[in-house]
Amino acid sequence: MEELLVFAVLLYEKLVTKDEYNKRLDELFLDHPENDDLLYLEWETDTKNIITYIRTHIDYNTFDYEQFGKILMNKLKVCYKNCSDIRCFADQMYRLWERLPEIIQDREPFFALCYADDPLSWGDEQQTRRIYEDMFNYYKD
Repeated sequence: MEELLVFAVLLYEKLVTKDEYNKRLDELFLDHPENDDLLYLEWETDTKNIITYIRTHIDYNTFDYEQFGKILMNKLKVCYKNCSDIRCFADQMYRLWERLPEIIQDREPFFALCYADDPLSWGDEQQTRRIYEDMFNYYKD
């Protein structure tokens, strides 16, 4: 479910396409056809319902924050490299942070999504970029 949560929040913010989400969901379902959650998600088409379902069916006691974080940071790094407007990217990251379950929001490196854009308010784009780049590299050895 960690990977699907990544895809769902990215889908909601239009940082991945519905086709990318569906492709990964199909792969997971083919690997685990007995999984009722994956079966339900195969039939669900509404993005808001997808994210709600995933958020409410995750066992946060066994949730692998590191796996979730590595997948999310790798995806966000690609989005960052492909985005020419840091303000637009920052707005998307704040909205993405709002979509994360509260139990995840306050953990590093995810909390950086909430404040990384603050330096932009006084014109310090370099500091904002540094915060994002540190966040992307959080799981590097």
